[in-house]
Amino acid sequence: MIIAVMALVASVAMPAQAEDAAALYKTKCAMCHGADGKATKAGTTMGAKDFQAPEVAKLTDAEWITATTKGKNKMPAFDKKLTEDQIKDLVKFIRTLK
Repeated sequence: MIIAVMALVASVAMPAQAEDAAALYKTKCAMCHGADGKATKAGTTMGAKDFQAPEVAKLTDAEWITATTKGKNKMPAFDKKLTEDQIKDLVKFIRTLK
């Protein structure tokens, strides 16, 4: 019974977590990185890269987390704006963009 309840909670939490990451991406990232992760015109002017570009796609999750936490080039740091878990969820979400 406990296992069934835990499975139910996990199945409800996972989609909600993905929705939260998608909403965060839309409000915090999409303006430069684009809805599809291919970078907007304004984003490319600021140095944002296409997430599917080989030099970006090869980065580890840890490298993406560090860049998001501390900022990189003209991208601001999000360590004061997002929690560690939110940043990890964003990286997972970004990996799903095609």
